Parts: sequence; structure tokens; C-alpha cells
Amino acid sequence: MPIDLQALEEIKQLKYRYVRCVDRKLWAELRETLAADATSSYGGGKYSFTGRDEIMAFLEKSMASTKFLSSHTVHQPEITFESATRARGVWALHDTVINLEQGWSLNGSAFYEDVYVKGADGQWRIQHTGYTRTYEEVTLRAKTGAKVTDSFWGERELKWDAV
Repeated sequence: MPIDLQALEEIKQLKYRYVRCVDRKLWAELRETLAADATSSYGGGKYSFTGRDEIMAFLEKSMASTKFLSSHTVHQPEITFESATRARGVWALHDTVINLEQGWSLNGSAFYEDVYVKGADGQWRIQHTGYTRTYEEVTLRAKTGAKVTDSFWGERELKWDAV
């Protein structure tokens, strides 16, 4: 099957939109990236959900606080088309999470494995997403003295007034 470069680019933008919406807490826009029957398997299956509503409930509950800061970057996509309306993708992931309420930070790496479907409306959506970690490290923030100096939501632990 020849590669459809437009479809390839649409799938890349879909995945980029997914992680942007997760990090910016754009729940309505994130919801639109998922097929209604989507499934997920985060952390090698530790957090698995069936249906867009279940996935969204999990993400909103676990990440909604403005004191939960995250950065997910995906790169090195390997996209394989199974048909004109179905594709699979593998993405390298690096993520950083700072949980100011619980006092920890996470630095990790994983590989996402996704399935994409093109709907009757012509839009690609994620039918399955999930990752298995290559590593994860958690640091207690109080032990390192790390301070957040700025965030999108204006959360600040330290001001640089003296500079």
C-alpha cells in the first residue's frame, strides 16, 4: 500500500494535539482526539480504560489540578498503514511531571503504541493508545530543594524579586 503523505501528517498532528491537550488540560479538545470506542493502556497496562468517557474521566481526575504540571513530548514516529482508514503508530515518549500538592517529580521515558482510525467525517482519531515504560524515576521535591519559578497557571513556589 503506498504511503498517503497527507494522512501521515494528519496522524502526526493528531498525536501532537493529544499530548498538548493533556499538558494544557484542554479536556474538550482532547476528547475530540479519541474515537468513541477508544481504549488505553498506560504504564504497561497498570491504568487501562475502555471507551472515551472512561479515558477522559481518568485523565481529568488524575491531572486536572493546576498544581499537577506535566510535559509530554513524543517523537520518532513509526506509522504503518493497514488500510486507507486504519494505521498503527509507535512513538518515543519523554515525560516530566511535577506534583506540587504531593511533593514529587517524575522523569520518564516510554514507547507509545497507538491505533488510529479515520471516521466517516474524514477525521483521524485515536482508537487505542498506551505506553510501556523504559524507565521512570521519582524524586521527592523537598529533598532536592527544587522550586517551580513559573507555570502556565501562574503557580509559583519562588519569586525572583531579588535578582
